[in-house]
Amino acid sequence: MTAQTGPLAELPLWDLLIHLSGGRCQCSGQCGNQHAAGQGRCEHENGGFISKHAGPIRLLVAPKDAHELIRPAHQQARLSACDLAAWCPPCHDNARTRAQREHRKALAELQADTTDALF
Repeated sequence: MTAQTGPLAELPLWDLLIHLSGGRCQCSGQCGNQHAAGQGRCEHENGGFISKHAGPIRLLVAPKDAHELIRPAHQQARLSACDLAAWCPPCHDNARTRAQREHRKALAELQADTTDALF
């Protein structure tokens, strides 16, 4: 039995984007890691391993722009193929966390500016 490297149901869009990415995560630092070993691009490949203690990597297809990762799933689903990229789970999660943090910080600054303007 071979290891399954794709989603449970093969999706044409997922297949296309994984093929176009060369089966490799397309993060180029949005996660906070400079990926120096991969010349600025994450080295994780679909079906590869992060470490000897972790299972195989399953690349995700998600918005290319990290700030789009914080949108609700139904809005992300409307994005076209050119707005999507292949992500390994660690880069995806870290990029989404960073985008959420930046969004909350921008909202807090906006709220502080609005409050100052009232007085």
